[in-house]
Amino acid sequence: MDNASKMKLMTEKKVWAVIGVTPNLDKKSNQIYHTLLDNGYETYPINPKYKFLENGEPCYPSLDALPKVPDCVDFVVPPPVTMQQLEAMDPAVIKNVWLQPGTYTDEILEYAESKGFTVVNDGACVMAYLNSNDR
Repeated sequence: MDNASKMKLMTEKKVWAVIGVTPNLDKKSNQIYHTLLDNGYETYPINPKYKFLENGEPCYPSLDALPKVPDCVDFVVPPPVTMQQLEAMDPAVIKNVWLQPGTYTDEILEYAESKGFTVVNDGACVMAYLNSNDR
Protein backbone atom coordinates (compact mmCIF):
# COMPACT_ATOMS: atom_id res chain seq x y z
CA MET A 1 0.00 0.00 0.00
CA ASP A 2 1.41 3.41 -0.89
CA ASN A 3 1.80 6.28 1.57
CA ALA A 4 -1.25 8.19 0.27
CA SER A 5 -3.48 5.14 0.74
CA LYS A 6 -2.14 4.60 4.27
CA MET A 7 -2.78 8.27 5.13
CA LYS A 8 -6.37 7.96 3.96
CA LEU A 9 -6.82 4.70 5.90
CA MET A 10 -5.40 6.15 9.12
CA THR A 11 -7.34 9.39 8.99
CA GLU A 12 -10.52 7.30 8.83
CA LYS A 13 -9.61 5.98 12.30
CA LYS A 14 -11.14 8.09 15.07
CA VAL A 15 -9.07 7.40 18.21
CA TRP A 16 -5.51 8.74 18.18
CA ALA A 17 -2.61 9.11 20.58
CA VAL A 18 0.11 11.69 19.99
CA ILE A 19 3.44 10.87 21.60
CA GLY A 20 5.50 13.93 22.51
CA VAL A 21 2.78 16.52 23.10
CA THR A 22 3.81 19.51 25.23
CA PRO A 23 1.77 22.40 26.67
CA ASN A 24 3.81 24.78 24.47
CA LEU A 25 1.46 26.16 21.79
CA ASP A 26 4.43 26.91 19.51
CA LYS A 27 5.49 23.25 19.30
CA LYS A 28 4.38 21.08 16.39
CA SER A 29 3.32 18.32 18.75
CA ASN A 30 0.79 20.64 20.41
CA GLN A 31 -0.42 21.90 17.03
CA ILE A 32 -0.85 18.35 15.72
CA TYR A 33 -2.77 17.37 18.86
CA HIS A 34 -5.14 20.35 18.47
CA THR A 35 -5.56 19.80 14.73
CA LEU A 36 -6.70 16.24 15.41
CA LEU A 37 -9.13 17.47 18.10
CA ASP A 38 -10.42 20.23 15.82
CA ASN A 39 -11.09 17.64 13.11
CA GLY A 40 -13.25 15.52 15.41
CA TYR A 41 -10.74 12.91 16.54
CA GLU A 42 -10.72 11.49 20.06
CA THR A 43 -7.09 12.33 20.83
CA TYR A 44 -4.86 11.49 23.77
CA PRO A 45 -1.62 13.39 24.48
CA ILE A 46 1.34 11.37 25.74
CA ASN A 47 4.39 12.83 27.45
CA PRO A 48 5.70 11.62 30.83
CA LYS A 49 7.09 15.10 31.55
CA TYR A 50 3.64 16.71 31.89
CA LYS A 51 0.51 15.93 33.89
CA PHE A 52 -1.64 18.48 32.03
CA LEU A 53 -1.64 20.51 28.83
CA GLU A 54 -2.22 24.27 28.62
CA ASN A 55 -5.99 23.73 28.37
CA GLY A 56 -6.12 21.61 31.54
CA GLU A 57 -6.49 18.37 29.61
CA PRO A 58 -4.66 15.43 31.20
CA CYS A 59 -1.41 14.37 29.57
CA TYR A 60 -0.67 10.67 29.92
CA PRO A 61 2.75 9.22 30.73
CA SER A 62 2.48 6.27 28.31
CA LEU A 63 0.25 4.34 25.93
CA ASP A 64 -0.47 1.88 28.73
CA ALA A 65 -1.94 4.69 30.86
CA LEU A 66 -4.59 5.65 28.29
CA PRO A 67 -8.25 4.98 29.09
CA LYS A 68 -8.74 3.54 25.59
CA VAL A 69 -6.56 1.76 23.03
CA PRO A 70 -5.91 4.16 20.14
CA ASP A 71 -6.47 3.20 16.51
CA CYS A 72 -3.41 5.19 15.48
CA VAL A 73 -0.32 6.53 17.23
CA ASP A 74 1.32 9.70 15.93
CA PHE A 75 4.99 10.16 16.85
CA VAL A 76 6.40 13.66 17.43
CA VAL A 77 9.59 12.70 19.27
CA PRO A 78 13.27 12.17 18.45
CA PRO A 79 14.19 8.87 16.73
CA PRO A 80 15.57 7.15 19.86
CA VAL A 81 12.24 7.73 21.66
CA THR A 82 10.33 6.52 18.60
CA MET A 83 12.32 3.28 18.60
CA GLN A 84 11.85 2.79 22.34
CA GLN A 85 8.08 3.27 22.01
CA LEU A 86 7.79 0.98 18.97
CA GLU A 87 9.71 -1.77 20.75
CA ALA A 88 7.16 -1.61 23.58
CA MET A 89 4.15 -1.69 21.23
CA ASP A 90 2.35 -4.75 19.91
CA PRO A 91 1.10 -4.41 16.31
CA ALA A 92 -1.70 -6.87 17.12
CA VAL A 93 -3.04 -4.26 19.57
CA ILE A 94 -2.12 -0.99 17.86
CA LYS A 95 -1.37 -1.49 14.18
CA ASN A 96 -1.22 2.05 12.77
CA VAL A 97 1.70 4.41 13.36
CA TRP A 98 2.28 7.80 11.81
CA LEU A 99 5.94 8.84 11.88
CA GLN A 100 6.16 12.61 11.58
CA PRO A 101 9.16 14.09 9.76
CA GLY A 102 12.28 13.90 11.91
CA THR A 103 10.99 11.12 14.17
CA TYR A 104 12.55 8.13 12.45
CA THR A 105 15.57 6.70 10.67
CA ASP A 106 15.72 4.03 7.97
CA GLU A 107 16.46 1.51 10.74
CA ILE A 108 13.31 2.52 12.64
CA LEU A 109 11.21 2.33 9.50
CA GLU A 110 12.55 -1.13 8.66
CA TYR A 111 11.94 -2.28 12.24
CA ALA A 112 8.34 -1.00 12.30
CA GLU A 113 7.47 -2.57 8.97
CA SER A 114 9.17 -5.88 9.87
CA LYS A 115 7.08 -6.06 13.05
CA GLY A 116 3.87 -5.66 11.05
CA PHE A 117 2.93 -2.06 11.79
CA THR A 118 1.18 -0.06 9.07
CA VAL A 119 3.44 2.99 8.79
CA VAL A 120 2.94 6.45 7.34
CA ASN A 121 6.23 8.29 6.84
CA ASP A 122 8.02 9.87 3.89
CA GLY A 123 7.74 13.43 5.17
CA ALA A 124 3.99 13.21 5.70
CA CYS A 125 2.54 15.37 8.49
CA VAL A 126 -0.97 14.51 9.68
CA MET A 127 -1.64 18.19 10.43
CA ALA A 128 -0.75 19.22 6.88
CA TYR A 129 -2.76 16.33 5.48
CA LEU A 130 -5.89 17.17 7.47
CA ASN A 131 -5.61 20.84 6.48
CA SER A 132 -5.13 20.03 2.77
CA ASN A 133 -7.53 19.28 -0.04
CA ASP A 134 -5.72 16.02 -0.82
CA ARG A 135 -7.92 13.78 1.30
